[in-house]
Amino acid sequence: MAEENREILISRVIDAPRELVFEAFTEVRHLSQWWGPHGFTTTTRAFEFREGGAWDFVMHGPDGTDYQEWIDWTEIAPPERIALLHGESRDDPNAFESFLTFEPDGATTRVVMRTVFPTKELRDQAVEKYGAIEGGRQTLSNLAAYVIKAFRKGAEN
Repeated sequence: MAEENREILISRVIDAPRELVFEAFTEVRHLSQWWGPHGFTTTTRAFEFREGGAWDFVMHGPDGTDYQEWIDWTEIAPPERIALLHGESRDDPNAFESFLTFEPDGATTRVVMRTVFPTKELRDQAVEKYGAIEGGRQTLSNLAAYVIKAFRKGAEN
């Protein structure tokens, strides 16, 4: 099966240096401030950012729905790349892979998020039922807003 039928590709340019953007994605004190689409909040139950480590968390939707989430970090190459396996639990058979790259472009950073689902049907379900494309765009938008705010605040001190 062609991989492009199973993937979602989203990118965004963030007006901050790559190291800062990477840090915001890899430290739980930052992640909990911006992770997820607009209106969502996150509660972390466990977090170990290392290859083979995991992030066990709950996303709280704006309608009060809780979503159990689990991420296994499969590759970490600071500050260039992160690969992960994301599902509802450690052994979720429908877990999907995400590959994030952080590409410097002068004073800005292009974040590219490529998500590959096990099947075309699971990809289509994520898009149609859960709004995965718009949710991914909103998540990177939240990251951009958080990093810019944190960067400007840090530059003022």
